[in-house]
Amino acid sequence: MNDPLVIAGKSYQSRLLIGTGKYKDFDETRRAIEASGAEIVTVAIRRTNIGQNANEPSLLDAVPPSKYTYLPNTAGCYSADDAVRTLRLARELLDGHELVKLEVLGDPKSLFPNMMETLVAAETLVKDGFKVMVYCSDDPILAKRLEEIGCVAVMPLASLIGSGMGILNPWNLQLILENAKVPVIVDAGVGTASDAAIAMELGCDGVLMNTAVAAAKNPVLMAQAMKKAVEAGREAWLAGRMPKKLYSAAPSSPTAGIIGKAA
Repeated sequence: MNDPLVIAGKSYQSRLLIGTGKYKDFDETRRAIEASGAEIVTVAIRRTNIGQNANEPSLLDAVPPSKYTYLPNTAGCYSADDAVRTLRLARELLDGHELVKLEVLGDPKSLFPNMMETLVAAETLVKDGFKVMVYCSDDPILAKRLEEIGCVAVMPLASLIGSGMGILNPWNLQLILENAKVPVIVDAGVGTASDAAIAMELGCDGVLMNTAVAAAKNPVLMAQAMKKAVEAGREAWLAGRMPKKLYSAAPSSPTAGIIGKAA
């Protein structure tokens, strides 16, 4: 099926984006990413070595940028200034890389996005030439504003980061989807394969996850499950589900011509 995800003018066959943190080591990271089929991998610049620490193992060796599209993110940033500074560092470390994930957090307990600081950072980064994919609340007005600023994808949370609670507000997601002209990618809160499938069945363009895979008892097997869930959910959305009909049962097989039934 030729149904690519297009972000900032580049096409990707996989609609699953996956994080590189929280695994026991870089080898497990590599194996999970390979099993997921993901082409875009997120990297927390403040927490992952991609060359900052010359004498330590580097993610670049386990997950080569020649094979994957790196998506540096600003996990751990609580102000627009910190986020902008972090992504400028990432651009230097990755030889001018422009595709980034912006997240500015409100507090360390909930990790809910600080949308006022996110808007400020997004505007600065877009003017600075970055192609910004942005983690945001599921507020449809703010999501649209981020698109108007020039972000190449909006990434509303399904539920809190690392919570595994799944999609708590499908109605707001639907409003964002109806108004968006850029890809909408669910970011945060996915816990298992059915959550990913539901996001895709709603019409989301992709799903980004980390903890759901890395914190599973078998991360590599969960990565495989997530790959299948995203693909199945997308195909179901493209196919168009049957309408729901309360108290209107209908047999799957035709009733006309049943043997022994009077005409």
